Amino acid sequence: MSDRKRRAAGRRTSPVRPPCHFRDVSRNVWRGSAHPRDTRSGSGEPYMASTKERTKERQYPMPPFDLPEGDPFGPHNLPYGVFSLPGSTERTVGVRLGDHVLDAGAAARALGSPHVGLLASPTLDPLLAAGRATWSQVRRALTEWVTDPVHRPTVESLFHPLAGVTLHLPFQVADYVDFYSSEHHARNAGAIFRPDAGDVLLPNWKHLPIGYHGRAGTVVVSGTDVVRPSGQRKTPDDPAPVFGPSVRLDIEAEVGFVVGVPSRQGSPVALADFREHVFGLCLLNDWSARDLQAWEYVPLGPFLAKSFATSVSAWITPLEALEHARVKPPERTHPLLPYLDDAAAESGGYDLRISVALNGHTLSDPPFSSMYWTAAQQLAHLTVNGASLRTGDLYGSGTVSGPEPHERGSLLELTWNGRDPLELPDGKRTFLEDGDVVTLSAWAPGPGGARVGLGEVSGQVIAG
Repeated sequence: MSDRKRRAAGRRTSPVRPPCHFRDVSRNVWRGSAHPRDTRSGSGEPYMASTKERTKERQYPMPPFDLPEGDPFGPHNLPYGVFSLPGSTERTVGVRLGDHVLDAGAAARALGSPHVGLLASPTLDPLLAAGRATWSQVRRALTEWVTDPVHRPTVESLFHPLAGVTLHLPFQVADYVDFYSSEHHARNAGAIFRPDAGDVLLPNWKHLPIGYHGRAGTVVVSGTDVVRPSGQRKTPDDPAPVFGPSVRLDIEAEVGFVVGVPSRQGSPVALADFREHVFGLCLLNDWSARDLQAWEYVPLGPFLAKSFATSVSAWITPLEALEHARVKPPERTHPLLPYLDDAAAESGGYDLRISVALNGHTLSDPPFSSMYWTAAQQLAHLTVNGASLRTGDLYGSGTVSGPEPHERGSLLELTWNGRDPLELPDGKRTFLEDGDVVTLSAWAPGPGGARVGLGEVSGQVIAG
């Protein structure tokens, strides 16, 4: 046989393929319906998918309605984002279901929803501003669209594989505030920088949520590269400050809260009104240049050490998806002033399980349930002087750290300011090197033992 004939014969021969087990798929969305490949057309008899179908199954993700059992992005979650399709600059609101994104605006139009104006938008801003009653209405509608079989013929074609779309910053960041609300993080930082102090916590720490105003214009979506910042630094042994790239670049594992409904200047927001103003939350990495910070922060606090980049996840999880994750905060050890006193308030903490990974290697698992100050207290303190809220305001929880060494949310703590290098598969680390990729991921308890996925926020450090 000639070479040409052998090559032609090879092309006609189907490769050996593993068996296909469609019946292992959980039908937890379209209850009682069969997988389209489980039965012969019109006969109801089971059959094995053809070679052509098996090839297509590997080339494309699992259909959007056939979610694996326990998928953290099932219909109990439905986080919001903004996406665009390949080759298009048009952005639109999307809702995640499994490994797919539903074009929420297109679905609203197709189903005659009154919420088209909120969902057929290039940002989440109109939805954020609409208020809690509308948030609930939209969520109920979306849940119905992805769970009621009557809507399946309409919405199925409006899903796009997550891997094939581009995700964008989902809202316009109006203002950005960062807090300092983990007692474990504050004590670790105090022990590092004030080891001889009688109490490593500063006198005001148990009386108010300490925070600072950051830079909204450098909040970036997950996947955006982070350029190593430059600035002044001075060690105690240096005769004078020097200028150059940061040599102690760090991360801070945080949770960000997204404000929807604005408030009027001069009118503080009470603890009880937290969920009337805050739409949802996201993961947040507040990158920090520790060497720049050590030199500049006295007496006014962080400036260049923090303002160069803050990364947020592309998905905003509505607070309504996290009802089963609400927990009481840690016991208060000092009496609180009335505007912060949450003794009689609903549980204001959230049981969020965060993981911090560096170049694919897990470094720590900070528990958000250990945060001393809650998001409601942070909002109350932020506005108690009469400062107004705007749609798109973002405020960070501050570094999340737990009581154990493996629960620390920054390299500052994990390496004890560089004294104790981390032994990683790709070498030792004290602070971040160029090329390092940091990824935060998280989940929360959901209904019936399910998990609510919070997505991830990732960024790679590149040389400045």
